[in-house]
Amino acid sequence: MTDFTGEYFDRYHLIAPLGEGGMASVYKAYDTRLERDVAVKIIRTDMFIPAVLEKVMKRFEREAKSLAKLSHPNIVSIIDYGEHEGVPYLVMEYLPGGNLKDRMPGRPLPWQESFHLLLPVARALQFSHQQGIIHRDVKPSNILITLSGEPMLSDFGIARVLESEG
Repeated sequence: MTDFTGEYFDRYHLIAPLGEGGMASVYKAYDTRLERDVAVKIIRTDMFIPAVLEKVMKRFEREAKSLAKLSHPNIVSIIDYGEHEGVPYLVMEYLPGGNLKDRMPGRPLPWQESFHLLLPVARALQFSHQQGIIHRDVKPSNILITLSGEPMLSDFGIARVLESEG
């Protein structure tokens, strides 16, 4: 995948890569308008043939709008979305505390610490389900940690917005 470090996506200056998955890359970026750090998730368009890409872009826009409505203290906030030279991106709050996977010591956590981390994540999942959005990829690397130690559910990238006719 292309390295976008140093580029500008609209008002977002991409500073450094934070991670990469099969469908997207995430960068630490600087919002030049609001003068703050953010995370920018860039969707890999090279994974799709042109005939499918248009449908993917429409679904991405629809899901970005749905995910932006998830206002919960333990869900990473969606700030903005856009497209840069045909590449869709999502802007989220930046959490410099790392993720749960990186904080796990290679052995089970004490139950008290596990409870402190998982109960807020369970509440976040309950809230997203009530909004008709299922995460479908809950794992330690998708649980970010704030500087104060609070867990934040992230990466709804493969979430499926449930159809209202259910």
